[in-house]
Amino acid sequence: MRLPEVLYRLYGKVLKKDIPAEKLPGHIGMVVDGNRRWAKLAGAPTVHGHQAGADNIVEFLGWCRELNIPTVTLYMLSTDNMSRSNAELDDLMGIIANMLDRLAEQRDLCVQPMGAYDSLPDYLSDKLHALGESSRNASGLHVNIAIGYGGRAEIVDAVKELLSDADAAGTSLAEVARGLEVEHISRYLYTRGQPDPDLVIRTSGEQRLSGFLTWQSAYSEFYFCEALWPDFRKVDFLRALRDFTDRQRRFGS
Repeated sequence: MRLPEVLYRLYGKVLKKDIPAEKLPGHIGMVVDGNRRWAKLAGAPTVHGHQAGADNIVEFLGWCRELNIPTVTLYMLSTDNMSRSNAELDDLMGIIANMLDRLAEQRDLCVQPMGAYDSLPDYLSDKLHALGESSRNASGLHVNIAIGYGGRAEIVDAVKELLSDADAAGTSLAEVARGLEVEHISRYLYTRGQPDPDLVIRTSGEQRLSGFLTWQSAYSEFYFCEALWPDFRKVDFLRALRDFTDRQRRFGS
């Protein structure tokens, strides 16, 4: 084993001891950003960056399970990303499909897809649906997979469903407007029934959410990491968690 690996393992153990288990986040949102830049810096094709990123997602979920994090939401592909070249998207969809197969082998994971299925190729949307159904009752880590996802689109979908239900119940628009509360929208989000994220982490040095969990992240803590996603290590994750547990959350007060 190379010396840097030994040092990182030791550093990771020290970091872990500094993190109070009772203060760990119950729900982590993860923006996995930087695959393409990682490939460019490595002088490799873009597809290699996406594959390295997918491999790191599997590793990351293992870290979350080790720390007993209950819920994770992975922002893997936004609606804006769907404008990339067909060649890149074809490669990326295939990599995502293979990653889903790897997750399906981990029987304790409860995988919930969230996003616009109609923007995805049939084989991928079918695989997402099948995995969501087969893992629905799993008792381990709950993993939301955001693919073809946009935060504004999620809110629009929530309002549409709310109004459709109201119409089916014979409730007028005026009655809906008079009684509308924040929690009514929350009941129709893709993450309905789940707690909002306590911590949102974004890799690659970018300091924006890019439409990720727009509604749910109103009182989340944010942590921006310089590492590109394929280079995001366990020690980087532990640093983010230590930073989170050191903060005093005020929820707007």
